[in-house]
Amino acid sequence: MGFESLLATLLVGLIAGWLAANILRGRGLGLLGNMAVGVVGAFIASMVFPALGLTIGGGWLAAILHATLGAIILLALIGLVRRA
Repeated sequence: MGFESLLATLLVGLIAGWLAANILRGRGLGLLGNMAVGVVGAFIASMVFPALGLTIGGGWLAAILHATLGAIILLALIGLVRRA
């Protein structure tokens, strides 16, 4: 992964973390925590979704959608672990 790809993934992850926290109201981790979850969700989405054959297309909008889905999944998993 090149520097530009890493920077783009971080930027998309920050946006995705904010979006995921707004979609899952009440399950957020604060602004910085949500951004961190978004970045991790972006990395998860960029590796797992193509391996599963789940692709939406190219471009920034598709990347943000992928990363948001990854962040939502990650926030849901964190919520399940916190309850247990």
